[in-house]
Amino acid sequence: MNKPDDILIRLRGITKTYERGGESLCILESLDLDVPRGSFAALMGPSGSGKSTLLNLIAGLDKPTAGTIDIGGERIDKLSEARLAKFRASSVGFIFQSYNLLPVLTAAENVELPLLLAPVAASERRRRAQTALRVVGLEDRMDHFPRQLSGGQEQRVAIARAIVNDPLLLVADEPTGDLDRKSADEILTLLETLNEKLGKTIIMVTHDPAAAARAGVIHHLDKGRLSVEAHGEVHA
Repeated sequence: MNKPDDILIRLRGITKTYERGGESLCILESLDLDVPRGSFAALMGPSGSGKSTLLNLIAGLDKPTAGTIDIGGERIDKLSEARLAKFRASSVGFIFQSYNLLPVLTAAENVELPLLLAPVAASERRRRAQTALRVVGLEDRMDHFPRQLSGGQEQRVAIARAIVNDPLLLVADEPTGDLDRKSADEILTLLETLNEKLGKTIIMVTHDPAAAARAGVIHHLDKGRLSVEAHGEVHA
């Protein structure tokens, strides 16, 4: 059993509803979730099951209608928008399916972007960007623009950008969705390395069972209920 200090993410009674056309649409209902520090968790489920909604709540991009979200001892559901923005900048690294790189910036400049929100000198930003690109195996592509990189390399730059602030948590939304199998496997191996060697806690939304199998635990979300699969067994 995990000790309280071992749990990085603790969700209790999470409900999320949206108002559409005068009707209330419930996406998540009374959901509980614990994610241990240093774990690699995959989140799967059918389209419309609320996977991305749940990921956005954990990442501080949205707030629940009801329930509590504790990340590293911080109740982020109670933070103001200004403090929530600071939390995201310092504690969360984002990895998206579409990379979201700025085409007019080099790889290093794209990686530096999160550091522009912190009081970091230009020389230090460059050094940290170089270190992050070295971690993902692209130090020799620092001055290349996104158009000069393959899809897999672009996603590596995006991962370098996600880790440049040394965040508590990495959230990945379909990080291999736009990649061929070989490039996808390379990205998944990199995520495993970040988890196992650097101790990063990772939550990854994916539709791909092969990608999910690389995680230590798989959470299945369907109709507001989570089940957990580990070592081939499913538990409600």
